[in-house]
Amino acid sequence: MSKQSGHRQGKSAPNGGRKSYKNNFAKDSAGIKNSDVKAKKGVQSNKASNSSDIRLNKYIANSGVCSRRDADVHIATGLVSVNGKIVTEMGYKVKLEDEVRYDGSRINPEKKAYVLLNKPKGFATTTSEHKGKTVMDLVANATPSRIKPIGRLGRNSTGLLLFTNDEKIVSRFTNSNKGVERLFHLELDNNLKLEDLKKIREGLRIEGKQINVEEIDYVGDKKNEVGIKIKNTGNTILHTIFDYFKLELVRVDCVQIAHLTKKDIPRGNWKILTELELQKLMMM
Repeated sequence: MSKQSGHRQGKSAPNGGRKSYKNNFAKDSAGIKNSDVKAKKGVQSNKASNSSDIRLNKYIANSGVCSRRDADVHIATGLVSVNGKIVTEMGYKVKLEDEVRYDGSRINPEKKAYVLLNKPKGFATTTSEHKGKTVMDLVANATPSRIKPIGRLGRNSTGLLLFTNDEKIVSRFTNSNKGVERLFHLELDNNLKLEDLKKIREGLRIEGKQINVEEIDYVGDKKNEVGIKIKNTGNTILHTIFDYFKLELVRVDCVQIAHLTKKDIPRGNWKILTELELQKLMMM
């Protein structure tokens, strides 16, 4: 699979055609009315928008919520917010990166995409363009949708990392009560004592914070290699646990996310989730 490609840019939205009534009112009267609207509803005009902006009703319709005509009704009744502010202005334009919510839930006009990467060493888990080589470089041509990684793997960590633009899937991973299990294969700089392994299995309290794992065990006969299953989206918890026992992590490899494995995904490559894999993820 190819690894280099740019992200899709937003397309220019067609210009709307509402009749102008500027000539029917005096400038002073129009100024007062515009001021009243902004004061009452907190609505801001964005007439000086860029060509890449898209009309809010089209954004909503593309997300699958409803038709453009119905979107206008929802906008007028105050059900739509942009970047935390209610917008009731017809013809309002937004950028693809804006946070648009309908009735409190975030919506996205792009096609939902789900990409599973087998991350190699040397790539930072970030969407920033100023961090050297990043995981975004590896999945750049996976989909035209603007996906982001769920959770983090350290620059020198390896293994599975899931990308999506589906907020529902993201919320499943970040839900503090449920979460999604991830299985790691860890190599330590020294052997982990059996009594310490049992302590981790039973749960630890470190600096006043309770640390729990789903499972932990040795990998084969090696006492310096363990398999550990957690529901946290980051891997900071792994460093916290083994720092407590004065052990360093030599190698961190995420070998499984929920039911998803590295089978048929060579290091540095990615794949699009199958319908069956996605269905199982949705049901968790």
